[in-house]
Amino acid sequence: MTVGDKSAARTWARNRRAAAHVKHGPRAGEKLALHGLEFLALDPGAVVSGFSAIREEIDPLQLLLRLAAKGHRLCLPVMQGHGQPLIFRAWAPGDEMASAAWGIAEPLPSRTVYEPDVLLVPLLAFDAKGYRLGYGGGFYDRSLQILRKLKPIVAVGISYDEQKIDAVPHLDYDQPLDWVLTPSGPLRCFGH
Repeated sequence: MTVGDKSAARTWARNRRAAAHVKHGPRAGEKLALHGLEFLALDPGAVVSGFSAIREEIDPLQLLLRLAAKGHRLCLPVMQGHGQPLIFRAWAPGDEMASAAWGIAEPLPSRTVYEPDVLLVPLLAFDAKGYRLGYGGGFYDRSLQILRKLKPIVAVGISYDEQKIDAVPHLDYDQPLDWVLTPSGPLRCFGH
């Protein structure tokens, strides 16, 4: 399916993701953890940014716990304000968290800021070229654009299989993903 208008696409994609969430529930996050990020051949101690799942997003917590057990350093995104890129603060399971916009849990300001090597990215829909439909704030696009100028970084979308569509409408500033990890396994993005 090709969805031409971003606003209409978001509504359609939210409904599709909600149906996938009902169908798969917490098993989806468990399957992500079973796949892990071995397909990236990460260096020991690589910094991986996860996210605090909201609404019907797949919860990456089990995957993050697996990565922590393998010695990877973890961080979570922190919003700085409208029109600003995210920053990424150190996080470990059990850390005290602050509540931010939309009920998103964020690490406290006292935590160290990292530049992640891998960025796990929530989404509403994705296509084979790695373009993703987000919520429209541009936080991840701005952040990826900056991080990609600083160092090599791998962006991995976290998604139900059902969220893949033929083509995501995108603009010049939209930053494509390198991979998408679904409960069925990793998908390499191409064509960007």
